[in-house]
Amino acid sequence: MGELSRAPGDGGATAAAARWAAERWAAVLRAGGETAATVANGPWTPLAMAKSSLTWRSAIYLGVSMAFGLGCFIGLTVGLTLSFGLLIIWVGLPMLALMMVAWRCAAILERQFVRAAFGVRIPSPYRPLPAGGNPLRKLKGMASDPATWKDLLYLALLFPVTLVEFVVSVAVWSATGMLLAMPVIVAVDGGAEVGLGFVSYWAGTPVAALPLTACGVVALVLAMYATRVMAIGHSAWARLMLGPSIAQAENLELRKRTEHLRASRARGVDAAEFERRRIERDLHDGAQQRLLSVAMDIGRARAKLDDDPEGARALIEQAHSGTKEAIAELRDLARGIYPAILTDRGLDPALSGLAARAPVPVEVEVDLPERPPAAVESIAYFIVAESLANIAKYARATRASVRVAREDRWVVVEVTDNGVGGAVARPDGGLAGLADRAATIDGMLLVDSPPGGPTIVRADLPCTW
Repeated sequence: MGELSRAPGDGGATAAAARWAAERWAAVLRAGGETAATVANGPWTPLAMAKSSLTWRSAIYLGVSMAFGLGCFIGLTVGLTLSFGLLIIWVGLPMLALMMVAWRCAAILERQFVRAAFGVRIPSPYRPLPAGGNPLRKLKGMASDPATWKDLLYLALLFPVTLVEFVVSVAVWSATGMLLAMPVIVAVDGGAEVGLGFVSYWAGTPVAALPLTACGVVALVLAMYATRVMAIGHSAWARLMLGPSIAQAENLELRKRTEHLRASRARGVDAAEFERRRIERDLHDGAQQRLLSVAMDIGRARAKLDDDPEGARALIEQAHSGTKEAIAELRDLARGIYPAILTDRGLDPALSGLAARAPVPVEVEVDLPERPPAAVESIAYFIVAESLANIAKYARATRASVRVAREDRWVVVEVTDNGVGGAVARPDGGLAGLADRAATIDGMLLVDSPPGGPTIVRADLPCTW
């Protein structure tokens, strides 16, 4: 349905723009090995932290991870001691190999725990194992991988680290829970004496214990902040030890970037091929047929010129009309390939011309310090053209707006309408074609169109000024 949304100042457009910014930031974080919601970029206000699942997932991990750390510590201590002790009779060598596989599996499991608790996805740092079914070669490859020994160091230190985290977590959360529940404790026990630092407080009734509950609220805030700080420290340490090195991360990022550009290029080739077939189809079914009809009319008129001048004149008039129609079709086709006004006068006049031909009132705002490259101008123009065409066909909108502005090194194109919404980018559809156009220059396109509207189509196009 409608492709665009309210005017940029409206609440719907603002919310969609915020979602778009969050999506772009999430894409950046995913490229760096993180998910969008992590303890590092989570909320920091007390109410928001209390509502965030990250706070409670982190608290649970910090409270129970000591068991996993203790199990790893005991397993490594016993296993490695036996392995090195039995090396003299060669039995320890296969045991050491099994231990290496075991601690690598434990490290993989810990990455999943860190992701579930803190929202941090740690990419695999391991080198590819040798191909083939030779287990000795695979074990040799694991032994020569520095990530294997970083895993061992992490697991060896996990128990003392998690022990400290457990002690701090139990202290802050048990004190918080006791203070919050003090009226209930007093009601059950008939009075209680609580030591608050150097001060002892006697609460004989539940009402007298209410000040302690207020202290519990303060302690709850402090406990959440302590949990957040420990979670950030633990996730950073885990990412350092269990994640790829700087060189590996750069290679991984370069590989992802290469794959993305390869996919963008493939989409661009497909889009160009689709456009070529469209032009061929329009020429064959439109202008070519009309010109063929004109040639036939002229031939018939020439045959009647001597015997039937009036009939020849009518055929010439018909051929003249057909010629004008063919010229109009060719002009529209050329405009669809690349409009002349865009080349001569730039994006603002070209978009104003599109808005003038739209069936609904369209506000146009172009705020660019200078003209962007031709490829960016062309893609921006056709995104607006397709969006306005979709408004006319499906949106049932009464107004629309177009905004083109510069944001850092991006040209942002945003088209909004107040139509019925429900627009979806389907394969081989118009919106998917716009996404393909944007992808040819490594741009991004978002369609925000809830049922009932409004709709926003926004494209971020990279631009080197």
